[in-house]
Amino acid sequence: MNKKNLLLGFLIGIATTLLGSYLFISFFSEFKFIAGIQIMKFQGNLGKLITLGSILTLIAFAILLKMNKEIMARGVVLAVIALAILTLFI
Repeated sequence: MNKKNLLLGFLIGIATTLLGSYLFISFFSEFKFIAGIQIMKFQGNLGKLITLGSILTLIAFAILLKMNKEIMARGVVLAVIALAILTLFI
């Protein structure tokens, strides 16, 4: 059960980051999502986009802690750590 909750928290962290990145591209650029990602990658700003997209993960983390879902919150933190390592190599 704990590994399942940890994996679910990890998926929540990744999903909120993707949602945050989508919202950032939609609101602050005139490009579509896929074109925006390609342009950000070409400009070398893909890591910054992922970092800005991770802001929504804070909200998910706070909600999970409020609901006493500590293991899922650990999964969200694990997703943030994985994304931070990913942005180092991009």
